Amino acid sequence: MQTQSPFLEVWNLCMIIGAIIMTAAGIAIYLLHKLRISTIKDYKAKYDYINQKEIKNYKKVFLCFAVAAMLLINLYSMGKLHTVEVWFFVRLFMSIAGGTLVAYVAALVLDYYYPTVLNGKLRKWRFMPRTSAAGNKMRLLSEEEEDVHLEEGMQAEENVFSIDYDVWIDEKSGEVKIDKYPGHLQALKCNSCGFYTMRIVKEEITRHPSKDAAGELIKHFQCSYCKSVRATAYNISTKEADDYRNEGIHTFKRNKNIDMVRVEIHSSVSGKKFFEFQSLEQAQKFLDEYDSEKGG
Repeated sequence: MQTQSPFLEVWNLCMIIGAIIMTAAGIAIYLLHKLRISTIKDYKAKYDYINQKEIKNYKKVFLCFAVAAMLLINLYSMGKLHTVEVWFFVRLFMSIAGGTLVAYVAALVLDYYYPTVLNGKLRKWRFMPRTSAAGNKMRLLSEEEEDVHLEEGMQAEENVFSIDYDVWIDEKSGEVKIDKYPGHLQALKCNSCGFYTMRIVKEEITRHPSKDAAGELIKHFQCSYCKSVRATAYNISTKEADDYRNEGIHTFKRNKNIDMVRVEIHSSVSGKKFFEFQSLEQAQKFLDEYDSEKGG
């Protein structure tokens, strides 16, 4: 019976040990990530950690698994190979190709599909009901209500969508909690391909706010995956603190129960475009002014 060369015996042993180590490392990274999330008690801090680390950590996990797959593929027919010959290099090439494929597919899933899942997790922790120091349930203020509690600079940040603030208030004790979120850090869901790859590319103020009327800002989005485009109109509020004292208290959860008017336009020149509006009035105004020759 022909025995393997000492080099191949050591090589195969290294492949087995390496595959075990990389698999264990991937599992360890995953478990440590989940453990870290479970130890964070503050909802905002949990949101930030998931937002910043989850995809990065999962890429590390799949990279470890890809290396493990590469090492295991390199053991194919190890009992039949006794000396370093052409098949050794063919198998080495196949293992590198296999490991690269696993890593590439995992990266595609994490970049284009997983943000859909991640967006759900982030929304869960962002809108999770807060409790004040007095033990009372806090209420999330609407975009208009929160301006009373934001400094002028904070309002300016929100107006240009560079920063988004959530304001929670305990109406019994008066405690106010302000959470700061990066504007448009997470891409929106594309209505064409279904991936969360719709990102803002341009903002323009079409009507400046005045003392008697709110302004209007249009955000233009483009999908980084299928290149579809859409635009959304937003009101720029001019309300002051006294305006809210005359309004009844209402419960508002941002982006959860808002009805959007969606307009889909098919053009032989500019292709398919989506436009979203916060009211029928805005949508009707857009349709009245839309110039099909210019493509909107």
